[in-house]
Amino acid sequence: MDHTTVKGASSAPAVGHDFGQLLDTYGQEFQVPDFTIKQIRDAIPAHCFDRSAIRGYSYVARDILLLALTFYLFHTYNTPTHIPSSLIRFGLWNIYGFVQGLFATGLWVIAHECGHQSFSTSKIVNDTTGWFLHSALLVPYFSWKISHGKHHKSTGHMERDMVFLPKTREIYASRMRRQLHEISEMTEEAPFVTALVLIGRQLIGWPLYLLQNNTGHNYHERQSEGRGKGKYNGPGGGVNHFNPSSPLYDAKDAKYIALSDLGLGLTAMVLYEVAQTYGWKNLFIWYIVPYLWVNHWLVAITFLQHTDPTIPHYGSETWTFARGAATTVDREFGFIGRSLFHGIIETHVLHHFVSTIPFYHADEATEAIKPVMGQHYRSQTEGGSMGFLKGLWRSSRWCQWVESSEGAKGLGKDIVFYRNRNGLGVKPLKMEKDTRQREKNRHKTIRL
Repeated sequence: MDHTTVKGASSAPAVGHDFGQLLDTYGQEFQVPDFTIKQIRDAIPAHCFDRSAIRGYSYVARDILLLALTFYLFHTYNTPTHIPSSLIRFGLWNIYGFVQGLFATGLWVIAHECGHQSFSTSKIVNDTTGWFLHSALLVPYFSWKISHGKHHKSTGHMERDMVFLPKTREIYASRMRRQLHEISEMTEEAPFVTALVLIGRQLIGWPLYLLQNNTGHNYHERQSEGRGKGKYNGPGGGVNHFNPSSPLYDAKDAKYIALSDLGLGLTAMVLYEVAQTYGWKNLFIWYIVPYLWVNHWLVAITFLQHTDPTIPHYGSETWTFARGAATTVDREFGFIGRSLFHGIIETHVLHHFVSTIPFYHADEATEAIKPVMGQHYRSQTEGGSMGFLKGLWRSSRWCQWVESSEGAKGLGKDIVFYRNRNGLGVKPLKMEKDTRQREKNRHKTIRL
């Protein structure tokens, strides 16, 4: 079993607290981080913070050129005149969709850089560029930027994180129509079911996140302006990335949500005109298939950055920004990850500590923070690109819900780790019937 690598020597228990024995899903003992953001930032060479619009636009130009060249080649030569076999042409158009999806994902990542203000020193340049790029990919730029910023401010927080927040034992039990104490007695999830969930997530995970905040927190009643009252994740719950009154946003954000919607509307109009002129079949081949590949890569990348058997999650009593930023994993995706995807897979840990560092300085900055993070720097590089893809299955099987460790004490019970019903790693806690209510009170109920 190729476990995620945790580097460095063991550190002393954080700030003098006795958290008890905390075990990740692999059974490795976990020490709570005690380094600070200042230590992280001080370790990074000053030039790594330098941003260049010219350099950023050179990557934009490269990615657009690759998209245009690929379209030209396939549109010109993948025709009955040059390739009589319809079967071969079909196969080549599938290759086209895959390749265009890679190049378009690169543009998505550049727009992501714009959202973090790491593209250039100018906020106007960043947001204008990001709006154009994301709108072209049917992403509501400002709406995503605001919610994504909240994800960065609360990564690993069990009540505030916005992306791939794990299910608590209580939520998992409710969805399985079981009592809390019955979870440890459940039989293995059929691999076929795991595969269906995985495929569904890769196909529609991104649209569902935008439409109903799937995988984000569900504590919207705590929204400071009262917008979350009666609202919840899921169909008809009123939580989405398109409505200015969504509890994901404050009143001051309304104009930005509207501008995001405008960008989507303009792109939709262009796509409609393309369909009317060249046919819906061509639009599907030229744009929709690559778009689905972009969504696949986005979900796969984000899922694996934040879901791993070694990752802890924190409650409000133990969470800090530094601890939350450390609940991420660097992985390896070879040439595609480092070149076409601009290193977003390989340097994500650094990105969560300092998101304004541009991607072309991220490798150097990552090496600089490793000694400070010690054992809390996580990476999964074994197997390269295939290892990355296998990680989708591994994390889906190993990481089904989170709960505290059996040996946790005091504040240690506020720190939770992934567990599963598949007989993999540390077994779930065994609960007696009379402990169910106490456990329910500790894991606050949220609407499913």
